[in-house]
Order: sequence, then C-alpha cells, then structure tokens
Amino acid sequence: MKRILTVILAGIVPFAMFAADTLDGIFNSRFKSLTTTVAGNEMSPPVITLNGNDRVIISFDELSDERSYLRYSLVHCNALWQPSGLVESEFLDGFNIGDVEEFSYSQATTVNYIHYSLSLPNDRMRFTISGNYLLKVFPENNPEETILQARFSVSENLVRISGEATPRTDIDYLGKHQQLNFSVDTKDADIHNLYTDLKVIVSQNSRKDNMLIISTPQRVSGDMAYYEHLRPLIYPAGNEYRRFETTSTTYPGMNVEAIAYEHPYYHQKLYDDYPRKNIPYLYDMTQRGRFKLMDTDDGGDYVVVHFALESDPIDGYDIFIEGDLTNGRFNPESMMHYDFSDGKYKASMLLKQGSYNYQYLAVPAGSTMGETSPVEGDFHNTVNEYGIGIYYRAPGSRYDRLLGYTILMTN
Repeated sequence: MKRILTVILAGIVPFAMFAADTLDGIFNSRFKSLTTTVAGNEMSPPVITLNGNDRVIISFDELSDERSYLRYSLVHCNALWQPSGLVESEFLDGFNIGDVEEFSYSQATTVNYIHYSLSLPNDRMRFTISGNYLLKVFPENNPEETILQARFSVSENLVRISGEATPRTDIDYLGKHQQLNFSVDTKDADIHNLYTDLKVIVSQNSRKDNMLIISTPQRVSGDMAYYEHLRPLIYPAGNEYRRFETTSTTYPGMNVEAIAYEHPYYHQKLYDDYPRKNIPYLYDMTQRGRFKLMDTDDGGDYVVVHFALESDPIDGYDIFIEGDLTNGRFNPESMMHYDFSDGKYKASMLLKQGSYNYQYLAVPAGSTMGETSPVEGDFHNTVNEYGIGIYYRAPGSRYDRLLGYTILMTN
C-alpha cells in the first residue's frame, strides 16, 4: 500500500488501479483462440486510426458441431479501461449491436469447431471519437451473458512521440533493466495544460500486469512534454520469450518432445523447461508473446499442450504461463501446479495448432504483478516492445481521447 500511495503522489497509476473486469478474456469453456489484430498486420497491437482505413479483426473458435447465433456490442472506456459512461450515440455512428455473421466449420479435424470473425468499423458500426474500446460477444437470446471480450483502441494521431528504450538506466548500466525516455510533440493538438491534462499509458510487450499510466510529465517546454528520468519508466528487462510449434500432429515441431493420441485429443508434450536466471543471455527472434495460428484449409486442429518447468519450489510465488495464449490473465488455466514426485511445475492447455510465444512469470502472494527475475531472469540485451499511448481529457469533457500511439523497441 505504501508503494502504491508513493507512485500515485508522483503522478503514476499502477496496474492495481486499472479496471480488471475489462481485461481481454473468454468466459465460456467452449470458446477458444481469441485474437484481436489489425487487418494486414497481425503482429501489430490492436490500435487503429480514427476515420482511417484500418480495421480491427476479432476472431475466435467455438468447440461445437453446430454454429451458435452470436451478437456483439461495444463499451467506450477511459485511459484506465474503466467504462466512460458515454451513451452509444456519443461514440458510435450506427447501432451498438451487431450479428457475428462470418463463420466457417472445421474440416477433417479430431475436434470439431466453428471459426468466427468480425471486423470494425463496418457498415453498421463506425467510431466517432477516439479512445479505448471493449468489445463484448454474447448469445443472441441472452445479452447479459458475456461469452468473451476484447480490447482495442482508436487513435487520432495528432501528437508525435519520439524517444528510446535503453539499457543505460538511472539505476544500473547494462544491467538488469531498461529505461524509457521520450517526448511528446503536441503542437497539432489544442492542449489546455500539458502538466495536468495528459495521461500516458505504457505497456511492455502488451502485458497487462505491469502496465502503468503517468499523469504528469517530468518537464514541459512550449508544446513539448518530456518524460525522462522517471523511476517508474525503468522496467525489469526480462528475457526473450520461449517458443514452440504444434503445426503437425504426425511429427514433433519446435520444442515438442512427443506426440500421442488419447481420445478425443492429440497430446503434445513440450521439452522440459528450466529456469534461465543464471544462464547467460541468448538472443532469439520472437514475437514478444504473440501467437500465430495455422493457415490451412481446415484451420488446424486442437491439441493438448503439456508444459513442465523443472525447478525447486519457489517459495512465496505462484508460477503462471504468460503470453497472448493466456490472454495475459493470471487464472487457474494459466497457473502451474508443483508436482513433488518429479520436481516440476506443470500445466496443460487445449490450444489450436500454431506457433506460440510464452514465458513464466512468478507472482508474489497477494500481488497482481508478475516478476521475470525468479525464473526467466533479467538481461539488458532483451528485445522488448514498449507501447506508449497519449490520452487527453479536455476541461469539461467526459472521456479520454487517444491523441497518439507508438512503439519503442530496445536494441
């Protein structure tokens, strides 16, 4: 509590203050493989331009033989991902309800499923303001039952963000951390007070648990706001994500040790993982926690993937699998359980065939933030992706505009 109070007084809002009930997630076990991407750029964060040509694509599967009749609606959210309280006509041109009409059936798979997708904006639903949006999918006959939800953002691209993510930090030099220093050029935006009206949201590799918002710049000069030498902008560097591929059910892919079939699923056991905190850093080209599903005529099958982390018990921590494959949530599905009989943390997930990134985060008891140091280690060389969004609430306004978004990469 003392740390949270300290950072709030310094103009920093930690993750614990964000709205947890608007996190991306699936709430019905029949549904899997939720992805939110930008059309034509699957590896980009889901941020599009207001009144531009970009489209957000939301897709997911239902493990079933028959199609369900689904609908969706949108909620406008503030910078902290709390509902803005705006009525539909204040943020949409059109109706705030749509049918999920695009779907296809799997072919020749051991697990039958229906693949659904929808794109926004579309002919029925167009955004009139920028900001954060939460999409909710529900059964046609029960709008109160949220099956899944997904976050995305709409930017005005009115400000220019420039800076660096460097391992030369204010607390160590080429050590275990990386520091963000950046400036925001607001000359094309009519900002009332740069010291009080801007909010900056920062994320590392699109993680939700260590996301933060800065409400006060370090200094201002004319139309420029500078965010430099701020302690909360020093992140543990972490390590490169681990990878595996389940693209075949007949031969093991990357990091897959064995394949077996036990009705009704194929099972793929990954090679045992080991803590890397005491192993020298090794570069690997990853996608910072994302996954890419198989692009085949049948859409790929579903297989049970078995994870194992050989380690002594790590006292005081729960170990979770983190990445887009778990929607960044610390929940029973992503939590590993210790098997004392062979000295390993273990977990299993039903995943669609594809190429996946993941890492192990250690979450202290009672905390909402994962740590990389106990398992993965922290190495300044790590290639990380830092997303920076600039939000502005004009005096008298009831919502946060997203004026601009960019990504800073290390190395």
